[in-house]
Amino acid sequence: MVTKLQETLALLDRTPATLNSLLRDLPESWTARNEGGETWTVFDVLGHLVYGERADWVGRGRMIREFGESRSFDPFDRLGFRRETEGRTLAQLLDEFARLRTANLEEVRGWNLIPADLDRKGRHPAFGPVSLSELLSAWAVHDLTHLHQISRIMAYQYRDAVGPWSAYLGVLHCCGHGA
Repeated sequence: MVTKLQETLALLDRTPATLNSLLRDLPESWTARNEGGETWTVFDVLGHLVYGERADWVGRGRMIREFGESRSFDPFDRLGFRRETEGRTLAQLLDEFARLRTANLEEVRGWNLIPADLDRKGRHPAFGPVSLSELLSAWAVHDLTHLHQISRIMAYQYRDAVGPWSAYLGVLHCCGHGA
């Protein structure tokens, strides 16, 4: 259970500004390259986050509150962002992410959640029963996962340039969440 809901929401509230500070106005050499193969670019990760704001977290929270376990969440299309980001700029995605996140957090705060609400369960198509608390916690850790992924993608661009320091730069050697 989320024991500190306000702390979870505070973390979620900071992600747009963190991404904006790190990414806005960077050259595409930082944002349009991946780690090889079918891995994602920074632009892709941001597109995924925007799409998730629209199609995942808060919508599933609404379903838990309205239907409980009687209705399963729709499966999330992890690649659904691709058709929606075509022709858009990184700056546009940063702005949209900030706008959507602000609106989503306002909605969640408006739910005036109490412990019994956080314990309420919904049905995930793969995991089965999940609580609202678990959903909100996963949302925050999902942000952290993708912040880590973005750092890793960016560091990868300098994997050869750092020379022997590579041995001391853990981000170049982690096997975290990929695309």
